[in-house]
Amino acid sequence: MAAKKPAAPNRSFKVADQIQRDLAELLRELKDPRIGMVTLQGVEVTPDYAHAKVFFSVLVGDGLATQEALNQGAGFLRNGLFKRLHIHTVPTLHFIYDRTSERASDMNALIARAVASRSKDDDAA
Repeated sequence: MAAKKPAAPNRSFKVADQIQRDLAELLRELKDPRIGMVTLQGVEVTPDYAHAKVFFSVLVGDGLATQEALNQGAGFLRNGLFKRLHIHTVPTLHFIYDRTSERASDMNALIARAVASRSKDDDAA
């Protein structure tokens, strides 16, 4: 019996990237008012393609309410992916609110305050 050929190592990255692009288009079709301006940050797919973590951020609105709405619409989105992707198993989608951009802006504000207070201290001396 011939040995099973291993999948290409980059295949899961390519599948995740394609899922991200297709989901960005499919999100426009959701009519839930809780879903505002969503940016998909990344997708992680399990090796068996059974599950996909979809990381997102919101420009306007409540991230947790958006996460709930996206997880409720995950079946609709998965069905849309099934029609677009040409793979055997379309993963179950799990949306996760990514707070990285919020944390980055908070850190930038802290740095700006520290620099401003340091310049005031230098001017006083």
